[in-house]
Amino acid sequence: MHQAFDEQPESVTAALTAQLHSAIAAGGGWLPFDAFMQMALYAPGLGYYSHARRKIGRMPARGDASEGSDFVTAPELSALFGRTLARQIAQALDHYGCDTVFEFGAGNGTLARDVLDTLGEQVRRYCIVDVSHTLRARQAERLQAHAGKIEWLSELPDCLEGVLLGNEVLDAMPVKLLAFQDGQWHERGVALDAQQQLVWHDRPTALRPPVDLPLAPQQGYVTEIHPWAEAFIRTTAERLRRGAALWIDYGFGEREYYHPQRNMGTLVAHHQHRVDDDVLTQIGEKDITSHVNFTGIAVAAQEAGLEVLGYTSQARFLINCGIQPLLDAATLAQRAMAARLLHEHEMGELFKVMMLGTGPFWEPLGFSAGDRTHTL
Repeated sequence: MHQAFDEQPESVTAALTAQLHSAIAAGGGWLPFDAFMQMALYAPGLGYYSHARRKIGRMPARGDASEGSDFVTAPELSALFGRTLARQIAQALDHYGCDTVFEFGAGNGTLARDVLDTLGEQVRRYCIVDVSHTLRARQAERLQAHAGKIEWLSELPDCLEGVLLGNEVLDAMPVKLLAFQDGQWHERGVALDAQQQLVWHDRPTALRPPVDLPLAPQQGYVTEIHPWAEAFIRTTAERLRRGAALWIDYGFGEREYYHPQRNMGTLVAHHQHRVDDDVLTQIGEKDITSHVNFTGIAVAAQEAGLEVLGYTSQARFLINCGIQPLLDAATLAQRAMAARLLHEHEMGELFKVMMLGTGPFWEPLGFSAGDRTHTL
């Protein structure tokens, strides 16, 4: 059983900072950033995703910080997201002859509700896979109408058959930071200064970005590599006996990801609907994310035996799946919220959808036009 902590922000940050100090000491005065990020997000009872404060919603805190949220996801913006996505899930379930959905990191349960409301009896089991138990009560309340279908899993089953689903899951997996200094690559980690404050500290490394940059990076070039996300994809791919996986997140193919002009990487923190790049403060109270290298995800899946069935922008995917008739029937307010899902300066272009599946290759509905797999 995890020790209980007062969940005031100051106490969470103080307790987690103490654990980080111990980890830095155990590492000889240095902690690689991916280990820091893993603790900041997932340390039992203290990490951002491991304590109960509300994180997902449309509104930041007003007065009581425990009542606000830090960011909004597509399902929270509009039920049309889940209803449209459900058409692709339905096609995949039918193609593979399955009736089970596995959702990773289900948040408040909104996407699960919208998918189940839409698909009805086509889904017999809906499994929520999450390392954190803190959202189960909220999910159960939102999913009362489908209680007989819901299962919560804290570990990934050895054998998977059905559709795997993850919306904004891969961006929350720890990344390694690389910095180019004085003509060579360094791995960026965290250390303590003379006042025992957390500071950046770089060490020479043999690690490299997964592409050969056309020119030597400029001094101070910083980027991320994604061994945790790629290992996760390999594991899920190896265990997927029959079915497909849909991953929706913000990111790029590797040529765009590691472009010389993207010289500060993509690592940011989210807190009360504000974005900043100071990930070493308010630890445990800020979300920490990095964009997804979808080329790396595709390669990891292929190495584990899956087909890349499609890759495109969120806007193109939703249009292909038939969101337009739903928009036409929606109220003006509903259309205004749903427009953020499609607009190229909102979620429509930055967010991508990748679908992987057991072979042989087939063409899913969501990638019937505008597929970008060739750009990976």
